[in-house]
Amino acid sequence: MEIINIHDFKDLNPKHCIELQKNLIEKLKLKPFNKFPEIVAGVDLSFLNDLGIAIIVVIDKKFKMLELVYHTQKIEFPYIPGLLAFRELPVFLEAWKKLKTKPDLVFFDGQGIAHPRKMGIATHGSFFINLPTIGIAKSRLYGTYDEPCIQKGCFSYLYDKNKNKIGVVLRTREKVKPVFVSPGNYITIGEAKEITLEYTSKYKIPEPTRLAHMYSQKIKKEISG
Repeated sequence: MEIINIHDFKDLNPKHCIELQKNLIEKLKLKPFNKFPEIVAGVDLSFLNDLGIAIIVVIDKKFKMLELVYHTQKIEFPYIPGLLAFRELPVFLEAWKKLKTKPDLVFFDGQGIAHPRKMGIATHGSFFINLPTIGIAKSRLYGTYDEPCIQKGCFSYLYDKNKNKIGVVLRTREKVKPVFVSPGNYITIGEAKEITLEYTSKYKIPEPTRLAHMYSQKIKKEISG
């Protein structure tokens, strides 16, 4: 797959990174997707010492795997909360270039707009791949919410400090801790919630990112010997 090189990742400092995030916010489009994605990708990023590992799994609506690609490379950018996309995106983009199957939508294991500057990896990454994205996180990074009821499908909204909706806290399994779903780009909060439920089976985590994480751990184990 091709990428749109909206900026490079060389010689970045935290101040410059925050400026880039603020500039990208102006281009954010949380507009209706208006269709059900027949083919989706799931992305998982993991680390082994200073090695970054990016996994992309592509599945159809019946959860059949269509493609799996991965890439590993040394991570140059330090761990700085709020700027993790600058650490993770370079390795993801190299994996994306290996992909042959174009998905309709991409799930990221991470945040979308549920981020202090609305620039989680799902949002930031969307500008490079020009596709609708959804962030699926196992824990809250930013925002306030009320706990949803214990039934599968129950949800509550996640709000920023100005009481704007930035995502949902979604119960994907009965009596199991919820996931934090936020749109990345080119999709609405409501659509992100509904599509996440449609791509969730018997597990807490939606299949695209669950499978990506599963293969990430497998490949990490192979690399470490």
